Amino acid sequence: MINMTDNHSQSFFGQSTGLTIRSSSKTEPYIFLTVIKKKPDGNWEKPSNREGKTVRCSLEEMIMLLKVLKHSIKSWSIYHSYKEENTPIAFNWEVNGKNKLWINIGNYSKLLNESQIELFQYLLKHLIKEKIEFATVLNKPKIKYNKADTEAKINIKPEKIDLNSTFIETTIIKNENIKDEKATIKGSIKAETGKALLIVFDSGQEVWIPKSTIHSEYKPEVGVNQSFLTDSWILKRNNISA
Repeated sequence: MINMTDNHSQSFFGQSTGLTIRSSSKTEPYIFLTVIKKKPDGNWEKPSNREGKTVRCSLEEMIMLLKVLKHSIKSWSIYHSYKEENTPIAFNWEVNGKNKLWINIGNYSKLLNESQIELFQYLLKHLIKEKIEFATVLNKPKIKYNKADTEAKINIKPEKIDLNSTFIETTIIKNENIKDEKATIKGSIKAETGKALLIVFDSGQEVWIPKSTIHSEYKPEVGVNQSFLTDSWILKRNNISA
């Protein structure tokens, strides 16, 4: 019998965005997804320099991701919350592309092609099987690990995940002083899911905005500059100036 390796790492790079799937140990019931961009100077962001975005996906979330990759469901999304930081995560098949998948993590968007999707699917199947076998054992011995090789190395912050809340559901606690305030801001739609818009604002920022926080009509066309009447708290939370 061939022994399975204890850790895995696979990266998918395009012209401007990269995605890495990482499992530090088969005894841990989660994986890490890290997305980075190419900077204007041509260099890639480095997670070790607090650049890019890393999220932790639980075993239950891994199963939902696999359902999307297998076309069992059309899309899946969730909201990760940690202190003042809230990260929307969404997996959506491209509307006009049969075998292209959008992965949106915070302000980062990565498009996977057919071969990358299939490799991701094989890897995820293996990781789920591996972690069910080794990470769900009762009274398993504690595994010592070097934080420099895990969280500190790629600047991963532990996240509190609300599995009962899906991406775009506005379950985030709002500041009572601004909950009724609204502001008009200009931008253009880059992508859309059933419950959110990825808006590119005039400042250049790209942020997923819940549709429930938008109170004006808008044109659904991609790339059309227009105004959005939006709850002030979502803009302040993402450091967007109206």
